[in-house]
Amino acid sequence: MRAAVLRAVGEPLTIEDLELDAPGPGEVQVRIEAAGVCHSDLHYMTGDLPARLPIVVGHEGAGIVEAVGDGVELAVGQRVALTWRPRCGECDACVAGNPVLCRFGRVFATTNGLFDGTTRLHRGDERIHHLMGVSCFAERVVVSATSTAPVPDGVPPEIAAVAACAVVTGVGAVLNAAKEVAGRPLAVYGAGGVGLAAVLGAVVAGASPIIAIDLDPEKLALARRLGATHTIDGREGRVAERVVELTGGGVPWLVEAVGRPQTMREAFACLAAEGTLVAVGLSSTDAVAEVPITELVQRQKRIVGALYGLANPRIDLARIFTLYLAGRLPLDALLGTTRPLAEVNEAYADLRAGAPGRGVLIP
Repeated sequence: MRAAVLRAVGEPLTIEDLELDAPGPGEVQVRIEAAGVCHSDLHYMTGDLPARLPIVVGHEGAGIVEAVGDGVELAVGQRVALTWRPRCGECDACVAGNPVLCRFGRVFATTNGLFDGTTRLHRGDERIHHLMGVSCFAERVVVSATSTAPVPDGVPPEIAAVAACAVVTGVGAVLNAAKEVAGRPLAVYGAGGVGLAAVLGAVVAGASPIIAIDLDPEKLALARRLGATHTIDGREGRVAERVVELTGGGVPWLVEAVGRPQTMREAFACLAAEGTLVAVGLSSTDAVAEVPITELVQRQKRIVGALYGLANPRIDLARIFTLYLAGRLPLDALLGTTRPLAEVNEAYADLRAGAPGRGVLIP
């Protein structure tokens, strides 16, 4: 089967013919119908985040189960979305209902393999690694059965794919981290796929006003179409001052979906007293954001990390699909350009250029 392989940091991805081993116990083989083009993959491609090479990238995907290993209850033909955090079901995090902090997340990250630390991908004798236990920039994948979530009829593959990362992260950051937000201001810093999903989450939660902040007029226009009541172009400066002016003192909740030290500092300054910054954007492993300690203490501000939007993916994806089918989450508006797998590098050129909407690959 064909897949997009990262062989060297900073180099273009190569489309290669790879061999895929049959699923082992607890694993499933999935034919990929759609894969989202996410900025997190770019962090690995540029070396901001470490990974073992060569590796098949892509972590935001959806497809159809083609084969199952021993002990798997999923049926062949089942449509699934792929989740990029493992779920062993036995560690403290899983038992406490926070499976995105499963102990096996470190196994996936350090070995770039599956639960047993090994891979199912190879080219002859050369082993190829998995990214986040998914590697969905490929025609097929073998993943842990626990890295899947059912997709109901009526949800298109492109929607199922982007829902499994960008949407559940952005919507989850609002629904899971921002409490009692109805009728209160909420700001979103960054109008990419995750930030736009956070805008949709703010609409569902009843926040008002909803302020979107970005450097790109096209993305801000899309944020307005999705429900942002106000937009701020960061190129004009005075971001925090303008948020404070709009809200009469700052926002009680702000979702930071960029992950850069500068935007983190500006986002922190946008908060009202007792306000909370919900951080979902990723950066390089050595990036550090500084905040004024006096402001942190005297105004009782908070910063909360929200990996995967603090979601329990199996539960929250079901909620998202229900809202989508009910017309409450217009996720189709999030989609950008659709390309074949062979154009993966062009898709990332679009991303780097700031193209609005979530790009999607159709392997």
